[in-house]
Amino acid sequence: MPLRTDGSDPRRRLLDVFAPVDGVCSHVVAVGSPVRAGAAVVLLESMKTEHPAEAPESGTVDEVLVAVGEPVVRGSVVARLDAGAADLGAEAAPDTVEEDAPVGLDRADLAEVLRRRSLLHDQMRPEAVARRRRQGRHTVRYLIEQLLDTDSFSEYGGLAVAAQRGRREIDDLIERTPADGLLTGTGTIDGVAVAVIGYDATVLAGTQGFVNHRKTDRILAVVERHRLPVVLFAEGGGGRPGDVDAPVVTGLDVPTFARFARLSGRVPTVAVVSGYCFAGNAALVGCCDVIVATEDSNLGMAGPAMIEGGGLGRVEPTAIGPIEVQVANGTVDVRVEDDITAVRAARALVGLGSTRVDTAIGPQDQTGLRDAVPVARKRLYDVRSILATVTDPGTLVELRSGHAPGMVTALGRIAGRSVGVLANDPAHLGGAIDAEGAASATRLVQLCQRWGLPVVSFCDTPGFMVGPDAEAAGQVRPFGDLFVAAASLDTPWITVILRKAYGLGAQAMAAGGMHEPVLTVAWPTGELGGMGLEGAVRLGFARELDAIEDPAERQEREAALIELAYLRGGALNVASHIEIDDVIDPADTRRRILDALTAAGRGDAVR
Repeated sequence: MPLRTDGSDPRRRLLDVFAPVDGVCSHVVAVGSPVRAGAAVVLLESMKTEHPAEAPESGTVDEVLVAVGEPVVRGSVVARLDAGAADLGAEAAPDTVEEDAPVGLDRADLAEVLRRRSLLHDQMRPEAVARRRRQGRHTVRYLIEQLLDTDSFSEYGGLAVAAQRGRREIDDLIERTPADGLLTGTGTIDGVAVAVIGYDATVLAGTQGFVNHRKTDRILAVVERHRLPVVLFAEGGGGRPGDVDAPVVTGLDVPTFARFARLSGRVPTVAVVSGYCFAGNAALVGCCDVIVATEDSNLGMAGPAMIEGGGLGRVEPTAIGPIEVQVANGTVDVRVEDDITAVRAARALVGLGSTRVDTAIGPQDQTGLRDAVPVARKRLYDVRSILATVTDPGTLVELRSGHAPGMVTALGRIAGRSVGVLANDPAHLGGAIDAEGAASATRLVQLCQRWGLPVVSFCDTPGFMVGPDAEAAGQVRPFGDLFVAAASLDTPWITVILRKAYGLGAQAMAAGGMHEPVLTVAWPTGELGGMGLEGAVRLGFARELDAIEDPAERQEREAALIELAYLRGGALNVASHIEIDDVIDPADTRRRILDALTAAGRGDAVR
């Protein structure tokens, strides 16, 4: 480093200050000003960036060799510093280019950001929070915090406001339309990365505005690119006519709905519905894989305004799609008491949609399964207790429990692996599959295809429902859909025959045939046939039986033929002909399912 001294004072040491880049001088420190080591003596602007020519040591500015606006060449001397001034007791000043500049939290730019962000928090909106509490509900921000792992929510677009600057002051929009009524972002649930979209009913009634459509499209792009599961909190209506800043006429070209619908089959999507959910909100809900709804929810494609606008009169919102209606018709998959319970259900469903193995909850005693199905062929039993025993404790989530009562559809875990579960319920029509049951089973199979889950089917059915009334329900298509969905499944299917396995209904419970699953086994109570054995005897031996004139003898002969049919159709005999793979001890059901999943490459040998 060049150093100069003059003869007037042996303590004077003049140091050169060099230009670090080619640029234009934008600021200089006055001659005689004390500076610290590393402080800027001259600022040079290059490519719209300021570069400091720094003091090599503490001292006093002795000479400035450039003027503001003058071009400077890299490496040239722009100033000289008297380093001896430090020995003379001169106190080195702070960076004199921005003297006394605030730092850290005292900076005005950061303070404004923190102020704006603080306005988004629930504690800054006490009136809105109080209204929600009076309604027995929580704010969507609170629910998202409960859904996600602690401090994992990374919000997108939180500083947005409604596109209404043309009619309202910006401060009013900041205060009254935080986040434009929509929370979007990412987080984790038990360590699994997810995205959330939450409509805020306290802001403009949860309507879909121009800006929050843009927010939705942005987070959906992230979801598509990184394959994140989505949890949608839907409460509110459809389009918002008051967004005067939006450069649109109809808004019918927004990509939101098509983009959301394209997620089907790519990532798991779960909707949480509470309060009034109509129009655009409801359209997104209908695209989701699983819908969770609270007791106080009203879900419909059109709200009161649209109904009245269509000339159909005034209708109270509580009359539109109440929970009882939407559960009975199969729209709602999981009915819960309140929004907190809904969040717990959503967390569980996201976990079930993950391929991550969770072995935290161990299996329960399986020996009780040996007596789960009575020896008496017609004695009723509780199929749900069987499912709860085979699956990991507390993991079974039944879907559409108020719809299609003859067909149990559920998700659960077996040794930590997520599976879809189908089961006939003998308490309804003896387990016969009607149109609703077939449609519900198809939806479960399609869900398993989208989520990549194996299907475990527990069969106890006399077949498809028969009769003119059954056909009037239009059951041909639903039955065909079930066969098609099963044949299209890319994941393993396992069938466990609990008791009856008759006809096409049994084949449907076995993905189309007993050799279609990776494993088909029966319990000792299993009985199989092309149709109900009593009916088969009466039809197949009708001429022989009719030829017996004595009623008692005829009845005795019929009973003998039926007993023979049961022996022939018994699980052990059928297995001996290799029409099913095995007859097992019911207590081994869980182990055999896991063995089959391992064979299919869907797990290891952990039990």
